[in-house]
Amino acid sequence: MSTNRAKFTQMKNGDAEDYAIIAESNASDYDHLADKVLSHLKMLENDYGGFIVDRLTHSLQCATRAYRDGKDEEYVVCALIHDIGDNLAPANHAELAATILEPFVSEENHWIVKHHGIFQGYYFFEFLGLDKNMRDQYSDNPFFESCKEFCENYDQNSFDPDYDTLDLEFFTPMVKKLFQKPKKSIYI
Repeated sequence: MSTNRAKFTQMKNGDAEDYAIIAESNASDYDHLADKVLSHLKMLENDYGGFIVDRLTHSLQCATRAYRDGKDEEYVVCALIHDIGDNLAPANHAELAATILEPFVSEENHWIVKHHGIFQGYYFFEFLGLDKNMRDQYSDNPFFESCKEFCENYDQNSFDPDYDTLDLEFFTPMVKKLFQKPKKSIYI
């Protein structure tokens, strides 16, 4: 970790040298980002949220099913971390996961993760007094069917304590590869 630090106390007073120091520091954050994501995933272990399996197991089952269906690594990692925000942002967990993934994944995978909460509601919203067809507001979106498929094939059915689930170590190389370097800047 660099000991160089910007001189300013207000961002408007910074100069090119200050922002070069900051940019270098931020670039080195990617060296540890995958480990931070994996650590947070581990926090879902033993957090059942009322379900029959803990949230880590659910996430691992989603990823295992996607992997076994031949989905690419990016999709599999999205399946793995789609609920990473459950215990940190229960009211908007999907948006939190999507924000983490956005610079690293395709527009389609980002959209799936961001909207999966509403699409998943198709299976239970009616029991909470909500409209189970809330997802239909996105029916004109080109990724509608992809999100619907994600929820049907990987999310809603991944609460099985007897499913032969791959462990987190199996997915670790995929996570590390995905988070090595952003594909795009969200600031542009």
